[in-house]
Amino acid sequence: MELKKLDMPLSVIQVENLSDIDLSVTPLFLGKTEDELSVVLPTRNVPSITVSREDDWQGFKIEGVLDFSLVGILAKIASLLAAATISIFAISTYNTDYILVKRHDFDAAADILKQNGYHVA
Repeated sequence: MELKKLDMPLSVIQVENLSDIDLSVTPLFLGKTEDELSVVLPTRNVPSITVSREDDWQGFKIEGVLDFSLVGILAKIASLLAAATISIFAISTYNTDYILVKRHDFDAAADILKQNGYHVA
């Protein structure tokens, strides 16, 4: 399975509303519930006012379109990284999954994934 490195630093933030978020940036992930409005975006695009902010994330994108019938893809990656005590922040889209790790763990995560048959480009 091929994973693509996302080279830019990312942030996971909470905001009150989207008025200060540039919706044209990529990657951009939004999660809205009755309890919160969370956004993942490049750190350089974080607005000056946030409710909460967690910086220093970097990501992998699973390349290709994943069929909904596929089972365990994200679980396998999460298990490999958990065994190495590397925490993840997972994001799923209609087509694929993204796995974020803290930047200080990124190279170790890439090495673990490569050692377990993943191609990291």
